Amino acid sequence: MTRKNIYILSFEDCAGALARVGSKNANLCKLMGFGVRVPPGFAVTTDAYIKFFTMGDFKEKIQQALSGIDPNNPSAINKASKIIRQEIEKTTIPKEISEAIMVAYEKLSKECGVIDVSVSTRSSGTSEDLPGASFAGQYETYLWIRGFDKLLEKILKCWSSLFTPRAIAYRIKMGIENEKALMSVGVQKMVNSKAAGVMFTLNPLNGDASKILLEGSWGLGETIVSGTVTPDRWVVDKGTLKILERNISPRKEVECTIDPKTDTCINVKVEAKRRNISCLCDEVIIELARQGKHIEQSFRRAQDIEWAIDKDGSFPDNVYIMQARPETVWSSRKEKPKAEVKKPKVDVKKDTYEYMLHVLTGKK
Repeated sequence: MTRKNIYILSFEDCAGALARVGSKNANLCKLMGFGVRVPPGFAVTTDAYIKFFTMGDFKEKIQQALSGIDPNNPSAINKASKIIRQEIEKTTIPKEISEAIMVAYEKLSKECGVIDVSVSTRSSGTSEDLPGASFAGQYETYLWIRGFDKLLEKILKCWSSLFTPRAIAYRIKMGIENEKALMSVGVQKMVNSKAAGVMFTLNPLNGDASKILLEGSWGLGETIVSGTVTPDRWVVDKGTLKILERNISPRKEVECTIDPKTDTCINVKVEAKRRNISCLCDEVIIELARQGKHIEQSFRRAQDIEWAIDKDGSFPDNVYIMQARPETVWSSRKEKPKAEVKKPKVDVKKDTYEYMLHVLTGKK
């Protein structure tokens, strides 16, 4: 292995490299291995993160900022976070790492047939995999990044998101050392979505494992996250893939799309004829449910799944799975001894909102 390529792994090559690419990127590799259609990309490994943080006196500055800090003191936590993140984001990435990233980005752009392909950067921390830890939503994601310089900027921001106030406080409370909290960054081709949403391979309202629930709306999905629109909802029988329920929302007046002039996400009004119709046709709903069923069978447990439909492609090649993670509310309930089982209070709208928030924006 050359010195450069220790810093980069394509998603296809992330198998068995959990410690170097974090759980999100490793999961994408597994999905690809299961034959699931996932947007292409690569991981900037924890080797790059370690190399970056061993430069100069980063370790000492972080220790100084966090020394004796009270995790229950928001003001102190916020101040420390600001100091550390500013220090990280103003530092230049070492040339050997930036060159490796440039080669990988140019290769991805060539594979996608465009110059400077638009990508997302998703933080993929290794501390997410420590026993008893739950870092969901604590790290950051950036969308619609185009160009090498902007990509380097967002990678630095992903690295610095290891030191958000929430992440700092959580590690202190959990007794997790900063040296054990490493960060990989997933760089993934953006999907120009005509519709996007989430899918649960059991019904989150009642834990019914024989059903699949999907929610979605026009555009990129951020309008669901912000509460600007109420998504459409479908319930599908997992065995037969028959659509059992449809709830088509009349509140889809706005969609989030990409502004080609600025490469930024903007909200635009949905024309009247699309506001009250389903954002997905039946064949797409069934295809998504089929993929959800396959993913659940492959992972051998219920899943929460993010999906997107590419407006630039044709069915079924435009149906993409962006992420999948284990369902936790009902699955954890079933794993408890019967004497300990208590019916959880589940708010489907709230659960879907929080999941979209975590997966699509990295915020909570």
